[in-house]
Amino acid sequence: MATGQCGHPVVKEMMVLEVQTKPPRPHWYELYLQPCVAELLGTALFVFIGCLSVLKDSKDTGLLQPALVHGLALGSIIAILAGISGGHLNPAASLAVWLAGGLNITMLIPYCLSQLCGGVIGAGLAKAVVEQESYRNSTGGAFSIITSDEQVPSALVNEIIMTSFLLFVVCMGAVNGKTKSPLAPLCIGFTVTATVLAGGSVSGACMNPARAFGPALLAGCWDYHWVYWVGPTLAALLVSGTVRLLLGDQSTRLILK
Repeated sequence: MATGQCGHPVVKEMMVLEVQTKPPRPHWYELYLQPCVAELLGTALFVFIGCLSVLKDSKDTGLLQPALVHGLALGSIIAILAGISGGHLNPAASLAVWLAGGLNITMLIPYCLSQLCGGVIGAGLAKAVVEQESYRNSTGGAFSIITSDEQVPSALVNEIIMTSFLLFVVCMGAVNGKTKSPLAPLCIGFTVTATVLAGGSVSGACMNPARAFGPALLAGCWDYHWVYWVGPTLAALLVSGTVRLLLGDQSTRLILK
């Protein structure tokens, strides 16, 4: 009886310590609204920098300037926002990450809407800081490299392959537990630079519907715009399926969350 009585304070003390050490539940703002704000701001900055690299492109550098600018900007923004929202900045990336099990379905549409709105804001800021003549000559930074139906098959295939490469790095470097790396932002930035250098002359190597949508909306440049939605979407389905079925670790290969 005495032993039982002596044990009660110890049990109570352990329960108090457990309650004290239990981390508090994050505020609803940090769970739902803050990630969308991060995606909005990050996408706006990325599209702004990306459009400027096209609008003020030096003709002597060819694809090098936009490739480096997009890659460096994307890697930097992902590095500072990954802890808040994951730093997707791309509806295709959000779709692939959700399908790979790294994003709750309730956040998929808010993420995509935030990214598209960020793309419009970024394109608007770029339009505000450049001369109107430069803006018109470069179609507002929109993708206008496809000028005929004959270019569509090669451009579409190029967007699928280049986006697949990018999303493969995203899913394996930032979602899959076995291959997740703190160097993922750097790898993603390098991948964007490489894909723009390799495929920019074929389709522009957009790989991001938000990057295509914002400038197209403000410049009214909708010719073959669908390519920059269909290509990345098909790539998201292809990559997420590959990760889920073949390359993911045990947790990634489970059913969608």
